[in-house]
Amino acid sequence: MTHLRSVGICAGAGGLSLGLEQAGFDPVLLLDNRTVACETLRGNRPSWNVLDADLLDFDPADHQQTYDVDLLAAGLPRVKATASVRRADRDDELEVLKATIMLMHGVQPRALLIENVPDLLTKPAYEPIREYIADELSHLGYDHQWFVLNAADFGVAQDRKEGVLVAFKDGRLDSFSRPAVTVADHLTVGEALGPSMASRGWAQSAAWAAQADRPAPTLVGGSWSRGGADLGPTGTKRAWARMGVDGGTVADAVPGPGFVWDPSLGRPGMMALTVPQTAALQGFPADWSFAGRKTAQYRQVGHATPPPVGRALGEAIKAALMC
Repeated sequence: MTHLRSVGICAGAGGLSLGLEQAGFDPVLLLDNRTVACETLRGNRPSWNVLDADLLDFDPADHQQTYDVDLLAAGLPRVKATASVRRADRDDELEVLKATIMLMHGVQPRALLIENVPDLLTKPAYEPIREYIADELSHLGYDHQWFVLNAADFGVAQDRKEGVLVAFKDGRLDSFSRPAVTVADHLTVGEALGPSMASRGWAQSAAWAAQADRPAPTLVGGSWSRGGADLGPTGTKRAWARMGVDGGTVADAVPGPGFVWDPSLGRPGMMALTVPQTAALQGFPADWSFAGRKTAQYRQVGHATPPPVGRALGEAIKAALMC
């Protein structure tokens, strides 16, 4: 396999970086401002050059190995629809998005990949942001394209839509084709988690897996500054309850032999998912570990880009760069 060089910013738990590695991109530097995420990256890939720093303070002149890489990749914090690039009191998420675009001036990668919420490219409220990005990229000589992918189309057992921006220099965008769907049928929650639910001898695991016959709703990592670990807002919890899962917490272990599954009892009659199970729903391999305590682990999982999506995007970008 031919390997290309990449820089990853807002790398988080490494979902996007892992997928790009599988596609043949070797990171010369990965940056994140959360120490626990940096510990996760180093724990899984000791050879990766991981920098624990804020993107807003990052200067590529101090890290010249980032110059002229093949790809700058960013799984950015979710931008809010109320943000405006012309407001004085800008949101932190928007500042990070702008800093990513400004980083292009120094790094000058052959290609750019940004993953964010699908609303960023579909909703009128984001039009000022899209115009800002288009103007800056055009000024730097990049052609760009927006599109939406669903992780379920790439073997991830989750209905998770991703807004994607790609940009290329030297007319390479004409050679780019968005990733093609890789699975004929979507993987269900029961298929993905059935074996783990049975691993401690839970007698009802097969019955539970049979009725968990659809992809999971989108996992939401939640706020780093407040609250505990749960699977998302009220509507998401209701969707989990329809599969007999307590979405209001994250479990320490899968059910044992004595657990009686009876969703009619409400939360006491439903099991919760463990962090490794949520990671499986994101498409992480079973041997990928997460640093920190349970809530911090789940935050990293929920905010990650599913590795299979990263791989599909990486393969498509690599094909355009090498044609």
